[in-house]
Amino acid sequence: MLYRKWRPRRFSELAGQEHVTTVLQRALQQQRVAHAYLFCGPRGTGKTTSARVLARAVNCLTPQGSEPDNQCAMCRNIDRGQALDLIEMDAASNRGIDEIRSLREKVHFAPAEGKYKVYIVDEAHMLTEAASNAFLKTLEEPPPHAIFVLCTTEPHKILPTIISRCQRLDFRRIPTTVMVERLQFLCQAENIEADPKALEILARSAEGSLRDAETLLE
Repeated sequence: MLYRKWRPRRFSELAGQEHVTTVLQRALQQQRVAHAYLFCGPRGTGKTTSARVLARAVNCLTPQGSEPDNQCAMCRNIDRGQALDLIEMDAASNRGIDEIRSLREKVHFAPAEGKYKVYIVDEAHMLTEAASNAFLKTLEEPPPHAIFVLCTTEPHKILPTIISRCQRLDFRRIPTTVMVERLQFLCQAENIEADPKALEILARSAEGSLRDAETLLE
């Protein structure tokens, strides 16, 4: 799929979320990355992708400033889905207390390869109340080697006590002009001839979701 094949691997490749990437890159430059982030915003705006780029950046063996080099062993392992220190969890299908208890038991183990263990919890608002309360205990006393990124389209459903322990970053709908530029890039990369007006129609139909625009293009 196009959106998987051309998924951004650097902050500079993320489209339409400069206010988010600026905060994350500044934190990396100052070595003040938070232990927990809450990425909020509409679907298809780059929340999970940004979390993966952050995971690359904090564990890259030869970073280029605040960007991952995407050449080292850690970055290549993330590309292949073999990074032991990147744990992705879909709360929509792993929303119970047993899954969170397992996370709490394993989080204190040191990273296997990199500097940090990065936990990405997608659809974080789907966690049950019991699971959320159990997860809160981990956020209250996080090990220094762990970074949590909670991604959600519905932050109002997350416990206020969890939100208070995260640095919140709000993702915006992608402007149509930005989506058209991205679609033009994909067309060039894939040797596809496309009328700019047609790409604009796709971008408008996606209603701010870049992933939907890329799927429509496909």
